[in-house]
Amino acid sequence: MIEKVNLAEKFARFDDHWSPKIAAELNGQQVKLVKVQGEFVWHHHEHQDELFLVVKGRLVIRLRDGDLALDEGEFAVIPRGVEHMPVAEEEVHLLLLEPAGTRNTGNVENERTAGEAYV
Repeated sequence: MIEKVNLAEKFARFDDHWSPKIAAELNGQQVKLVKVQGEFVWHHHEHQDELFLVVKGRLVIRLRDGDLALDEGEFAVIPRGVEHMPVAEEEVHLLLLEPAGTRNTGNVENERTAGEAYV
């Protein structure tokens, strides 16, 4: 059975930051929802591109050659191998699209490295 997904309802199910939740899977990709606030960690994904779509708020993605600001309804694809650090002054709701199994901290393992969880 095909079901629709209401993003507001899914985001209301969790409060933690920097811990992506899998909302759907398709063609080897995962649609993840995550709430973020503050600074993340500089990292890159050696083999995966990442799509960041801002559902609510404003996200700045720091890149080594300048910052990229994304407002609600905007998205950007960070190509594999590009070092980046997401930053959110206030809480931001993001939809991520990336290959299944992509670790949120990429090449870095620390206290913010999240396991797989569904919402």
